[in-house]
Amino acid sequence: MTDPALTADETADLRCLAAMIIPASAKYGVPGADDAAIFADLLRSLGRDREDIRAALGRARELAGGPLAGLDAAGRDALAQALQAEGDDKLAVLTRTVLLCYYRDDRVMLSLGLEARPPFPKGHVLEQGDWSLLDPVKARKPFWRPVS
Repeated sequence: MTDPALTADETADLRCLAAMIIPASAKYGVPGADDAAIFADLLRSLGRDREDIRAALGRARELAGGPLAGLDAAGRDALAQALQAEGDDKLAVLTRTVLLCYYRDDRVMLSLGLEARPPFPKGHVLEQGDWSLLDPVKARKPFWRPVS
């Protein structure tokens, strides 16, 4: 299972990082982000973020001194701390993509006590509130520039 724009090494590193970001939990009965179905969704979802993710993978491999899969638990912890300390935007893109794909998985949604379905078209009920709370917002003068 590889993405055509990612090399086999990058795909293996991405799978390793996904497992580091969200490991499987026997306690809660949920898979990790490296689960076959979740990872396949992750590869399909790289889209416009592919180059940022490739850059984050390159930086992780550089810090690790080689393939991430070859790291032991202590090495992975050290890598995670180093990446977190850098606070790189590209790593944030990678993390966001992993999280989005993970929480799309039905098993994960069910483990959270949520229905495994999209929010629409069924929708969710929104209780009516006090609409008068918006009156001060409606009454204030426009603060935007009119479009000509």
